Amino acid sequence: VQLVELGGGGVQAVGPLRLSCVASGVTFSWYNIGWFRQALGKEREFVGAITRNGSTTSNSDSLKGRFTISRDNTKNTVYLQMSTLKPEDTAVYYCAAELSFGSYKAMYGDTYDSWGPGPQVTVSS
Repeated sequence: VQLVELGGGGVQAVGPLRLSCVASGVTFSWYNIGWFRQALGKEREFVGAITRNGSTTSNSDSLKGRFTISRDNTKNTVYLQMSTLKPEDTAVYYCAAELSFGSYKAMYGDTYDSWGPGPQVTVSS
C-alpha cells in the first residue's frame, strides 16, 4: 500500500491542524493505521491508531483529548485531528499501515508494513 500524508506545515500554538493519510492501490478498509511522530534528535513516538473496525487508541495522557483519529474508508483516508497544539508537538508525523488479521500491536513500529514519507509539523509559540 502506498501512503501519503497531507496537511503538514506551520501552525501557531493552541491552534488546530488536521493531517490526512491517504492510501492508494488497496482495499483500504482492511488496514489498521497508526500515527507516529519523530521530533528532531528524539526517538520515534507512537501517537495513536485506528483499527479496520474503527476502534482507536492513543498514546499518553498528554495526547489524549488533544489528538483524535478517524477514518473515511470511502475516501481511503485516515485523519489525525490535532488541537491545542504546543511547541513540543513539533515533529515529523508519519502514518503507517498493516494488514494482519491477528493480534494488532499498534504501538510498535515493526508492526507496520508501509509508511508515508511524513510531513513536518511546526508549532510556534
